[in-house]
Amino acid sequence: MERNVMIEEISDGKYYTSEDLVKADAHGCKGCSWCCENMCDTIFLDPYDLYSVCKGLGKDFTALMLEGYLDIGLYDLISMPHIKDNGAGCGFLSAEKRCTIHSFRPGICRLFPLGRFYHDDTFSYILQTHECRIEDREEVKVRDWLEIEELEAYEEYVLRWHTLVKNISEFMKEPAEPGVKRNIHVMFLKKFFETPYDLTQDFFPQIYARIKEWEEM
Repeated sequence: MERNVMIEEISDGKYYTSEDLVKADAHGCKGCSWCCENMCDTIFLDPYDLYSVCKGLGKDFTALMLEGYLDIGLYDLISMPHIKDNGAGCGFLSAEKRCTIHSFRPGICRLFPLGRFYHDDTFSYILQTHECRIEDREEVKVRDWLEIEELEAYEEYVLRWHTLVKNISEFMKEPAEPGVKRNIHVMFLKKFFETPYDLTQDFFPQIYARIKEWEEM
C-alpha cells in the first residue's frame, strides 16, 4: 500500500523494520483458520511465491491452475494469479484446518497480520489492527516472523517487483489502442507466471532477467 492510505486507520500507526519487535505472534494460531477461510481471493501471488509453491509441491503453474488451487484476477488493473476459494476457503488447508504449505507459503500469508507500506523507493512493515482474530499476540522480531532466507535479497526483489507492477498499473489507467491492454495482460502472465522457472536454480537472477526483458520490450 502507498502513502495516500491513512496509516492510523489500518494499523497501530508505527513503521517497523525487519529487526524490530512487533506484536504479531499468534501462538500457532491456536486452531484459528479465519484468514485462510475468508481471504483467498485477496492472496495474490508474485513470482517468488509461485516459484516457492511450485518447488515445494513439485507442480508447475498450469497444474496449480488445472487442479483448482489458483485463479486469475485483477490486482491494480493487472491480471495475476491468486489462491482460489474452493468453497471452504484455501485449497491448501487440510481437513484439520491447518496449512499444508506452511514452510513455503506465499508472502502475504507470511506477513499476516503485518503488511507493507511503500514510500519513495523503500518500504516499511506495518501491523494491521483489524485483521487477525487472535488478540493476545506476543512480540516477535519481524525477521523471525517472516521466516525468509536471504531476507535482504528478498526485500530488494519486493521493491523491484512493486515498482514494475506500479508502472504497469499506471499505464493501464491511461487510454490505449484497442487490444493493447489485453495483450499486456496476456504477455504479463506468460512472462512472469506461465513460463516455468528453473526450480533447480536461484530465483533472483531469473526474475531480474525477466524484468529486464520486459522493460526492454
